[in-house]
Amino acid sequence: MDKIKVIIKNKQKEIKIPTGLRMLIRRCCNAVLKVEEFIGSVEVSVTLVDDEQIKELNSIYRNKDSATDVLSFPMGENGKYDTDPDTGAKILGDIVISIERAVEQAERFGHSLQREVGYLTAHSMLHLLGYDHEDNGLQKLRMREKEEKVMTLLGLPGSSSYVIEEGNE
Repeated sequence: MDKIKVIIKNKQKEIKIPTGLRMLIRRCCNAVLKVEEFIGSVEVSVTLVDDEQIKELNSIYRNKDSATDVLSFPMGENGKYDTDPDTGAKILGDIVISIERAVEQAERFGHSLQREVGYLTAHSMLHLLGYDHEDNGLQKLRMREKEEKVMTLLGLPGSSSYVIEEGNE
């Protein structure tokens, strides 16, 4: 069995992280790798932040002066990843989730915080594996299908009320 190391850091103080959310994030990372039939040991870093912190990162790295729900920082390209010399694990990259935004979106879409954080984690993991949705075409559709497959595997199926608005990605 391949080893999956998910390092989770909480760098925000506004919202208490519910019991089990860290385990859900780990399960979600595992589920994406299973759906993608990814082979090999991996490391992923997930950082939980507030809107102000993610806005700063979005401004620095994407030139967008606004908060967003999740950012992905892939460490690989075209299936090639840096490797941890001590463990041999492929370093997939970093995921940054705004817990403030996740709470707002869960309320807006009428589902649980767990569903929202699971979805954001799956979405970001797919970015770390090379998926993109900037063209709004077939890749976006494939990404959405994979996200929903992961959510169903985790017992967190989507609802028809989940709609992505332009500019909220």
